[in-house]
Amino acid sequence: MPVHIDRVLFEFLILEGAQAGLSWETVLRKRGRYREVFDGFDAEKISHYNKRKVRALLADPGIIRNRLKIAAAITNAQAFLAVKREFGSFDAYLWQFTGGKTLRRGSKDVPARTPESDAMSKDLKKRGFRFVGSTICYALMQATGMVNDHARDCFRSAELE
Repeated sequence: MPVHIDRVLFEFLILEGAQAGLSWETVLRKRGRYREVFDGFDAEKISHYNKRKVRALLADPGIIRNRLKIAAAITNAQAFLAVKREFGSFDAYLWQFTGGKTLRRGSKDVPARTPESDAMSKDLKKRGFRFVGSTICYALMQATGMVNDHARDCFRSAELE
């Protein structure tokens, strides 16, 4: 479903980055704990995390304890806030890559990346975001309804049209 709430878009960005190299099921099982320890994905709070908070996160078995991914979440929170200041919302910024609408793709050949995800990744990196390669950006686009590559016979297909 299309997502237009900045906090939720930020949550998906952080979770997609955490998922890199792992199964999405692993992240889904840990999503609740992520919400707890990352202050409900409040970017303002996350942007101020210090070494003590990072140590606590690295010790928490309820999340993916990867130093680089945790550091990226903090850096991404800072970049997220800068984007919100520039564009008025993270939603306006992200959805510009699809022209403000959901892109429909065929489900037979679901790509790992597209020209849109390539452009998003390049721009996010330019703005200081980390763990935002094109494949991660395409997964973000799928998760937030920016792209619909459901099979036409999927029970949710009509609803998503």
